[in-house]
Parts: sequence; structure tokens; C-alpha cells
Amino acid sequence: MKKTLLDYLPIVGEEVINELKALAQYLQGKVIQHINSTAVGGGVAEILSRLVPLSNELGVNSRWDVFKGGDAFFQVTKEIHNMLHGKEGTLTDEMKELFLDETQKNIESMEFSGDIMFVHDPQPVGLVSVRNTKPCKWIWRCHIDLSNPNPSCWDFIRPFVEKYDASIFTAPFFAQKLPIREFLIQPSIDPLSDKNKELPPETIMEVLERFQIDHARPIVTQVSRFDYLKDPLGVIDAYRIVKKRRDCQLVLAGGSAADDPESSKVLSEVQEKAKGDPDIHILDLPPTANIEINALQRASTVIVQKSIKEGFGLTVTEALWKGKPVIGGMTGGIPLQIKNKVNGFLVHTIEGTANAIKFLLANPLLAQKMGKNGQEYVRHNFLLTRHLKDYLILFILVDRSAHGVVYL
Repeated sequence: MKKTLLDYLPIVGEEVINELKALAQYLQGKVIQHINSTAVGGGVAEILSRLVPLSNELGVNSRWDVFKGGDAFFQVTKEIHNMLHGKEGTLTDEMKELFLDETQKNIESMEFSGDIMFVHDPQPVGLVSVRNTKPCKWIWRCHIDLSNPNPSCWDFIRPFVEKYDASIFTAPFFAQKLPIREFLIQPSIDPLSDKNKELPPETIMEVLERFQIDHARPIVTQVSRFDYLKDPLGVIDAYRIVKKRRDCQLVLAGGSAADDPESSKVLSEVQEKAKGDPDIHILDLPPTANIEINALQRASTVIVQKSIKEGFGLTVTEALWKGKPVIGGMTGGIPLQIKNKVNGFLVHTIEGTANAIKFLLANPLLAQKMGKNGQEYVRHNFLLTRHLKDYLILFILVDRSAHGVVYL
């Protein structure tokens, strides 16, 4: 069932809902057009699937279109993604040509109808080339860590970014110096989605039994796409260190997205490394497996997100919301969510991950307290209603940029 703003009232309070309604009044008659590269899979699609309907309920006319591309295009954009995260290498002329050709095809086939065009991430960044024929405002939202990009790749992407009216980053240290306005907005989760809502105990038990996971023994879980940057192989190494001292099970649950062709290779390597250990559960789940992810997180003793590079890492917020202590890599947006020794631990190495897991398994009361701290931290910082408020304020500022000071 589609959720309305009133459904969020018991969680966030009446004042938050009233603020959203007041801000929306300044955008009546405006059209916001979101564009990203996939309709399912990944945090961006998940956020848009919730934000767009709520925006429309507020009377802010919002639509969502998906940039189309074939396997070869997404191979190139995956390489661009990794290089913007700092991977060494060079974009070949053939790769650049393919990127530009697919961009042009989308320009020719897509309808640009927004008063504000809101483009997400590098894949569709080149669509801004059409702005000279479309009198509207353009915003580029970068969900990845641009703190140390590969120079040759950034030199290719940057000229597109500079054509936008504004850019959004998740954290100050993600951003690059640009001649356009830059804003900081952090992602969010929907507390009422299937992935985050409360579940009855029998649903959790059914999921565990289906995947043959023993509910009576400690469960260590990482939920993420099968991606080298999420380091699932390193999580297995950490688990094996822990296993020498403490009995536990490991769950690596995730899947792939249409714009990430590398994930099947990573999954194969993970499955090979886990061979022979019945306590390692590798779950290749479809993008629609939200109840399953929810149940696995709620059943877990400890959640891990051992990323090597990360944009924000919504799986951390999801786990914290469920009252679980989280062990996360000291990278990207993870330190924005995990307060070390308060709601989890920040780690740098496989050994550090293993030590944190052992500590939490050995101190269940402290782990429970950390989990409660995490849930409250998410309530005040990373729920969908805060995200929507930030976007509404941004749209007003960008729409009225010629007015100087904007009075609300």
C-alpha cells in the first residue's frame, strides 16, 4: 500500500509534516524531473521510489525518468565510477565515444519537461548538453566519493558538471572545487518501506528457515551489492579470524543492479572463497527482496559494512534503524553514520573488523545499548522526511537564485 505523509506522523511528529507542507507551497506549479540510470537496484532508485510520490502528494509535480544504455555503456560507466573513486587507469577514446553516443541517443529520445532537471550520478551527467535549448534549472547530484578522483576521468566528467546550476554532495570532503553552487545533502531511508518497517517474529523466523540460518547462534551479516569496493572477500577473512575463538555464522546478502555488470564476477569469487563452510551463507537476492533483507538485519547479532570506498552506504543506516551495532569501514559516508564506540565501530583492516566483531559478540548488553543509540541517531538525521525537506529547500533556492536572498 502506498504510504502518505500522515503515515510518518507517529515517527517524526506533526511539526516535521507541517514544515514540509509549508515549504511545498513555494513550489506549486513547478515540475521537478529526476533522471538516474536504473529503476531498481541501488540506493538512488530506492530513494527516488519514495521521494517522488511524497513530493507529488505535497503538490510538487515530480516525475522520474531512467537513462537507457546497453551492457557496453554500463561497463564504461562502472569503470568511470571506480575511477572517480580513485582507481588508476585511463579512459580510452573508444570509451569516451561510447559514453557520448549513448548520451546523445538519450537526449534524442527523452522528453525534458522539468522546470528543474535533477540528474543523479555520472551515468546521465552529459544530458546537461541540452540545456541551451531548454530554459530550466539543472542540478547534478553526486552520490559517490569524489575526494580523490582519477584526474583523467574527472577531466572528462568535470566539463559536464560545470554546466549545471548547482551540485549536491554527501559530505564536504567528497566535493571538488567547482564554479557552480555546491550543496551538502545526506541520503536517507524510508522507515515505512518493506526493507525498514517492523516485522513480526514469525516473518523473521520464516526467512531464516528458508535460508537455513540457525537463529539460536550469533549471526554476522553484511548486506550490499557484490562489489569489490564493498570487500565481501575481506569480510570472509574477518569472519574466519573470529570463528577461531567464537561460534558464529556469516551472511553475505546482496545482488546486482542493471548498471553494475561487474557484480556477477565478484559473486563467483565470493562463492568460491566460501566453499566448504556451511556457516557461510551467500545469498544472491533480487532487488525486490526487501522483506528478506529486513528480516536478516533484524535477526543479526552484528552488522558489518566493510567498504573500501563508499558513497554513503545506506545499508549502515538501515541496520542502525533496526537497533543493531554496525562495524563499518572508515571511508566515504560511513563515518557520518557510525559514531565510534557509540553506535558501532569504525575499522581500517580485516584484523580490526574481526576484533570489533569479537568484542560485540562477547558483550551483548553493550551491543544492545549501541543499537539503541544508533536507532535514535537515525531518527534525528537520516529519515526520508528530513531528506525531502532538504530537497524542497534546495529547489526553492535554485528556482529563485536570481532573487538573491530567499525569504521563506
